[in-house]
Formats: sequence, C-alpha cells, structure tokens
Amino acid sequence: MPAPESPIADDVPVVRLLHKLLTDAVGMGASDLHFEPFEHFCRVRLRIDGVLRELAQPPLSLRDKLATRLKILARLDIAEKRLPQDGKMRLALAASSVDFRVSTLPTQFGEKIVLRILDTRQAALAIAELGYEPAQQEALLQAIARPHGLVLMTGPTGSGKTVSLYACLQRLNQPGVNIATAEDPVEINLPGINQVGINERSGLNFATALRAFLRQDPDVLMVGEIRDLETADIAVKASQTGHLVLSTLHTNDAPATLTRLLNMGVPAYNIAASVTLIVAQRLVRKLCRCRRPAGQRTGGYLPQGCSACNHTGYRGRTGIYQVMPVSAAMQALILAQAATADIARQARTEGVIDLRRAGLLKVLRGDTSLGEVLACT
Repeated sequence: MPAPESPIADDVPVVRLLHKLLTDAVGMGASDLHFEPFEHFCRVRLRIDGVLRELAQPPLSLRDKLATRLKILARLDIAEKRLPQDGKMRLALAASSVDFRVSTLPTQFGEKIVLRILDTRQAALAIAELGYEPAQQEALLQAIARPHGLVLMTGPTGSGKTVSLYACLQRLNQPGVNIATAEDPVEINLPGINQVGINERSGLNFATALRAFLRQDPDVLMVGEIRDLETADIAVKASQTGHLVLSTLHTNDAPATLTRLLNMGVPAYNIAASVTLIVAQRLVRKLCRCRRPAGQRTGGYLPQGCSACNHTGYRGRTGIYQVMPVSAAMQALILAQAATADIARQARTEGVIDLRRAGLLKVLRGDTSLGEVLACT
C-alpha cells in the first residue's frame, strides 16, 4: 500500500500557481484579482485599467486549496466559510514587497476571493500627474493651501478619489503640519501621517475618529468618506474652527454635492461657510502610442492595438475632473437652497467646465478616445 502524500508536497502546486498568478497580476499592472469558484470550473480574472479580463482557469481540484492558501496568507479564519472576511497580506514579488487587501465572500460553490493590489506608487503621485487642466490644478492647490475649509472629492466607486486625496496629503505632509486620517480601511501607508483604520465592530467609526482627532491638535484632517449626518456635521464644524478637512462623497457631479449635503440634514449656512472646493472626477483609459487618427470630421484618435497594450489600444488611465470653487454667488444660492441646476448654471457662468467638456479636451489632445469619455460621463 503506497504511503499517503504529505500535506507539504500536496501544497507545492498551489503555492507555485498562486505565486505565478500574483506575480503576473502585479507585472501587468492590475488593480484587482478575482478568484471565482463555479460548479464545473474555477477562474481567475484581473482588472486592468478598469476592465476585467480572464487570466487563468486553474484545475478544479485546486479551487478550495487556492482559497485556503490565500486565507492563511491573509491571516483569516480558514474554518469560517459561511461569513465574509477581510484581511491584508504582504508578499515579496519581483524584488519588491507588494501589499494586498483580501476580501472573501461565500458563494454557492465555494468562497470567492478578491485581492485589491495596493500600489504605493499611486499614493506617491504628485497632483500634477493626475490629469488636471492647468486652471483646475491651480484652484485645487489654492484650496488646500488655505488654513481651514472643507475640500470634497466626489464620484462613484473606482473613480480615483482616494488617489486624489493621497496626492493632496503628500503635498501637505511637512514637518510642521499635523495630519490625521480616518480610512476604511487604510489602504496605503503614508509615512509622517497619522492614519486610523475604521473598525465599526469595536465602535470606531468616522464620527468617533473625527472627535478624537480634534483633541489631538490637528492641522489637516482627512475623512475617508462622509456617510451620514453625524460625520458630515463634525467635518463641517472642524473646517470652521481652523482646520483643513479633506473628504469624499458619492455624487454624480460637483453641483449635486451641495444638494446631497442639504439632503443629509446639514444646515445651509454651515455648508456655505465651510465648503471651499468640490472636485468631481472619473477615470478614463489612456490611448496607447499605437493610436490612429479618427479622421478630420470627428478629430481625435481611435484605439488600434499592439503588443505593448496587449492589443487593447489602451494603456494606463488618467482622470477627468470638474473642479468647482464655492464662490460668494454660490454661497448665496446655497443659503437660498437653490436647485442643483441653478448651482450648475452659476458654475458654468464662472468658467467651471463639467466632466464631459473636460473629457473632450483630452480627446482633442489624443490622450483618450471619444468612446471612453461618453461611456463614463
């Protein structure tokens, strides 16, 4: 009777396969890696420049072993398969350490696991590298240079708000400035900045963290997201008492953000007195060097495809922005609780370009395609 195979030997194919998948994902510039179990197969997909594509279909016999290996690396409970879990892990890949945020989800045929690749190079980006138009960049720099006020980044999930916040924090991160952040979770470590990870289970939410920050002699506060009236109220009041506050909201554009705050229950006079600038943003794919002219009639360029861009025609992403400083005229509209359309009209009068127009400027320069801009605006 042959001797049973040792667990260590049995794990070798899983370890090798997982190492290759993670290395390939990092090398290809992926932002997320999905391990998905199904009845008769399992697959691994990765998200590059916002688009999911299939990377591999491992043998079905490795489906559960891959999930277990990932949970061990992320220090999660391997026996718990009925509830979602969250964790982090760090691996040495390609001569450097890479951090991953790990999320598990019980499904019909096993646990789906999604890894968010936390790219520290993104956090180190300067504001000038994010794709702002010159006038937009100047308005943002003026807003974050002020000693107090509330600066809001808005947009859907995956629109690059966190990277924009990190770029602002990197610029403000000086030896004479005390910066504290509340994040859910802390995605990337920023040396010199006091970062707090939100833990709802233990009672540490955004509002609790903000209250604690105000007793820590802060200069700049960053709140990962304003989700409720309590957090909004504390953030607004902090910005009125000599602190610069940066945060995010999920709204479609900059004018709608003011209406959202009103609907949350923040008094109009507090909004008018605290909000100094709102940035709405989206991410669009950048055309590869293999782009081809779209023709004289439409202008711009179209994707073509080559080996450098994996034959997609796109390589990397850039932001398109609507940067709206809150002027005295807008403050009057806020106090009058004007409709979003009225605020948008005033913004256009003051020369604020909307997301569609900002995208079209990038189309004319050949940075992206018309299809990309129309799809996200």
